[in-house]
Amino acid sequence: MIIRKFAAIDIGSNAIRLLINNVIEHEEKPTVFKKSELVRVPVRLGEDSFLRGEISERNLKRLIKTMQSFDLLMQVYGVEKYMACATSALREAKNGQEIIEKVQQESGVQIQIIDGKQEASIIASTDLKDLIKSDRFYLYVDVGGGSTEFTIFDKGNPVMSRSFEIGTVRILNDLVKDTVWDEIKLWITSNMNVENKVEIIGSGGNINKLHKMSGRKIGQPLSYIWLNAQYHFLNSMDYEDRISELGLNQDRADVIIPATKIFLNAAKWSKAKKIHVPKIGLADGMIKTLYYR
Repeated sequence: MIIRKFAAIDIGSNAIRLLINNVIEHEEKPTVFKKSELVRVPVRLGEDSFLRGEISERNLKRLIKTMQSFDLLMQVYGVEKYMACATSALREAKNGQEIIEKVQQESGVQIQIIDGKQEASIIASTDLKDLIKSDRFYLYVDVGGGSTEFTIFDKGNPVMSRSFEIGTVRILNDLVKDTVWDEIKLWITSNMNVENKVEIIGSGGNINKLHKMSGRKIGQPLSYIWLNAQYHFLNSMDYEDRISELGLNQDRADVIIPATKIFLNAAKWSKAKKIHVPKIGLADGMIKTLYYR
């Protein structure tokens, strides 16, 4: 048996994450991917990018310090290879390329800016075989701060993906037009046979938090009815109360409401009654992509 260590750095619009995985190779058994460490740093790059069009000097310094610390952590854990991907916040910032060059100079970490199609493809590469059944359709919804990736699964295989410029940070800052919601609705209803049994697979920090708040066991899906009731409950509370009474982090207490709205609309338009939350996402797909590459 050989245990190798791989890492993924997901530079999103609301937060930056480092995932370290143990990859266990055995001659007579399938390769096993086991999460070893997950670190999340709340650097909200999206507010710079979507409101001002570029990353501020303040957030550049925070990003550099984050990458320096991630580099040290990877060294301590003995990471063999890593992959660092930046999504909508950096790809839309006018100084995005300049930012990743400065980060590399200061930290040594090489960052790749990926487009929405690449992001959806990496997410779709995650291992969902244990969850997906061949007799129904699935709509995979990955909600980020700046974009949301949708992937349709039919007979256990991904058949179509689309990235939309809608995310929690954009919605909070009133940067999403009604036409974007209309486009998502049209894409879902046009490409899915909603008369068949459709279930949603949700990923992202917000749906993971909602699942934890529900008290359901790992593997037990959320219902549309519960999610809708939770949306109205959260909406009825002040931002401060969501922090003090529900124990939400301050960078989660605001974005959790628009994230819930995206999942609810996706469920309504696809007529899905269940939302599975396998706790996998872009970083997990990056580990698989890195390893198999």
